[in-house]
Amino acid sequence: TNPAKSHQIRCFEVARTVAFEEQEDVTGTWKPETPNSAVACSFAYFLKQKSKVPVGIILTCWGSSSLEAWMPRDMVDTVPHFKSMMQDFDNDQNTRSRIQKILDGDKPWSRNDDVFLRRQTNVLYNAMMHPLAPFACRGLVWYQGERNTQSMESGVKKPWYGNHSGILKYGDTLKKWIQRYRKQWKNDKMQFLIVMLPGFGKVLPSKQINGSGPTGKPDKAQLEGMRRLNAEHPDVHSWAWMRESQLQALELPHTGVVNTIDLGDIKNIHPKDKLPIGRRLALMAVRDTLGQKIVADGPVMNRVEDRGGTLVVHFDHAEGLKTHDGRPPKGFWICDDSKTWVRATAKIDGQTVSLTSGKIKQPRFVRYAFAGKPEVNLVNAAGLPAMPFRSDSFGP
Repeated sequence: TNPAKSHQIRCFEVARTVAFEEQEDVTGTWKPETPNSAVACSFAYFLKQKSKVPVGIILTCWGSSSLEAWMPRDMVDTVPHFKSMMQDFDNDQNTRSRIQKILDGDKPWSRNDDVFLRRQTNVLYNAMMHPLAPFACRGLVWYQGERNTQSMESGVKKPWYGNHSGILKYGDTLKKWIQRYRKQWKNDKMQFLIVMLPGFGKVLPSKQINGSGPTGKPDKAQLEGMRRLNAEHPDVHSWAWMRESQLQALELPHTGVVNTIDLGDIKNIHPKDKLPIGRRLALMAVRDTLGQKIVADGPVMNRVEDRGGTLVVHFDHAEGLKTHDGRPPKGFWICDDSKTWVRATAKIDGQTVSLTSGKIKQPRFVRYAFAGKPEVNLVNAAGLPAMPFRSDSFGP
């Protein structure tokens, strides 16, 4: 760690383990270092820069874990699918025996054992989160969601780690989880900053837009074209629906969602462009917890106006609305009552964007950046990206 960059930054990293019962202590040590996480590191660095006060980060995380892994057992009373999961877990003696055997065995664990532990339900909360409450803190950053994108609905029994909320129920579960953590910390104003999932080209098999070559068997180039079409199309079952679920957290007070739609990689679930995430988190934390008057949001759709043949999108947080590359806005799709989506021709006019298409005479609905890995370039004067949205209510 560069001492100059870690000056006035301290980190306590919670040791990764699990427990069947809620624990009172964790293993870890406060160190004068930046966190061992790209997002947490950049967040701490920019937060110190903006706040000009010492920053302490408690890092408790375990990759590829589900939301349910970090839920206390008593949430069976408020989340039906979690109740089913806990009943299955309690009755699964093979799983419980294997967990105990791993805990009693030698370290380091094998990769298979590591993955097996982190994808269980409840036991991460017991060992890695419960002991931290009610340690004084201003807020919690939640960068998670990939594990809950395995299906649109909950109840997937195979593979064994797939039985969780699923994309469509994630938002409601997340809100209940936030409320339960605030109760645990005895702080109704505890700030929760949710990191939106970045761009990724994964499409669920339940719905996608496929095409093939003249022979019926696509070649490599055609397959890549199909991948790109699915990654950009607004009507497939992609991470777009998960981002919409994550945005439901904003229905609660003292919450924020950091937009990452301009980041990510179409093929890599672990993108390298995490520095902007930490910076955007820091902007939101400084504004919402320290009260600094700064711009922390990109453009957010306020309303869509129908002008007969043209849809006009009005935005909030849109001072200096522009594209970062000087080209027309990308990522807008429109449709009429036929529900057939086509790319829109977009034009910026002040703090609005006008949408038309030669293929649709009377457009009625718009979706923006509502895809797995959309191409986007719309930002405000602060360089923050426009938030994904849809004006329809068709459902998946």
